[in-house]
Amino acid sequence: RRPRPVAPIYQPEVAARAIVDAADRPRREIWVGAPTPFVVWGARLVPGLVDRYLARTNYEGQQDDEPIPADRPSYLWEPLPGDAGAYGPYGDEAHDRSLQYEVSSRRQLVAGVMGAVGVGAAGARAVRRRSRW
Repeated sequence: RRPRPVAPIYQPEVAARAIVDAADRPRREIWVGAPTPFVVWGARLVPGLVDRYLARTNYEGQQDDEPIPADRPSYLWEPLPGDAGAYGPYGDEAHDRSLQYEVSSRRQLVAGVMGAVGVGAAGARAVRRRSRW
């Protein structure tokens, strides 16, 4: 069967933005793509389970239902003529943004918002406790 990217599919510009960001603001890790936190944290917490799940699902996830045409040129030993470009036949499925990347590239803002939410929740709880007495 014809190979395909594992879902979710992202436009090449999503990876390009993350690469430029890494060059401009170096840090140890940049997470791009919705499944990234699940795979990273899952591998840290239950590595065997994640390995088995990915082994079971990702092989099929990398194949289309369409068979490979018999006359398809091979690029195993040499490149194909012409410029195939960075875009494939999955553009209508590809996302042009990654929420995971947007959040991970604005860690200070996210931490500030989470802190404000925490302070607000603690304040609301304190007010509720006072009103009971």
